[in-house]
Amino acid sequence: MSIGINCDMGESFGLYKMGDDEGMMPFITEANVACGFHGSDPNHMRKTVELAKRHDVAVGAHFSLPDLPGFGRREMKIDREEMANIITYQVGALQGFLEMAGMKLNHLKPHGALYGMAANQEHIAQAVADVGVHFKVPVFGMTSTLHEEIYTARGLEFRAEYYADLDYGDDGGLIITREHHAVDPDKVAARCVRAYTDGVTESINGVEIPVRAETICVHSDTPNAIDVAKAVFDAMAPHR
Repeated sequence: MSIGINCDMGESFGLYKMGDDEGMMPFITEANVACGFHGSDPNHMRKTVELAKRHDVAVGAHFSLPDLPGFGRREMKIDREEMANIITYQVGALQGFLEMAGMKLNHLKPHGALYGMAANQEHIAQAVADVGVHFKVPVFGMTSTLHEEIYTARGLEFRAEYYADLDYGDDGGLIITREHHAVDPDKVAARCVRAYTDGVTESINGVEIPVRAETICVHSDTPNAIDVAKAVFDAMAPHR
């Protein structure tokens, strides 16, 4: 399978700007477009879809808990049916803008706290799958979690995701911080190549942990995000 490079985009809201979507777009293959519940709004959703089309970048729905003030990074107690409805609402909004641009929905990817909840809580993973079986597109997630177990059991195509610019704990979980710090582009690129070719990465404490990298996520709010994205894009060129 050829490697994808994805980035969370369209997260600006009103007059508030998040990330450099235009600068990042040439160095990715897949855009995870925010759907209004953690970031974005109708104007930014349409602008981001049109920007992706100009760069021939596939677009997926980056849906969230209904937590705009907290940027979708706070857990909530929501049952399966309501969660599926919340996700469907967001994906449907993006689908409208995609249809207007003559594009197809490429994938689904939970955002923030919802991503972590779906990895560990069966009813949340099932809610994501409930939506996935309707839209019939791949779902991005972390290997060896409920993402993989539930989505594949429901007949969905699962795409294992590796995070280029985040640290991993010794247990294989991501170490999430409120703000992303600058990282060395060359070291990050080398980590991505190793994750893809050898299926391993080093934890923050130097422990080798198994990973799968079918798509690599680079974040647009890392201070040197464009340098990181370009280094990863160039390093993975033989595999794209």
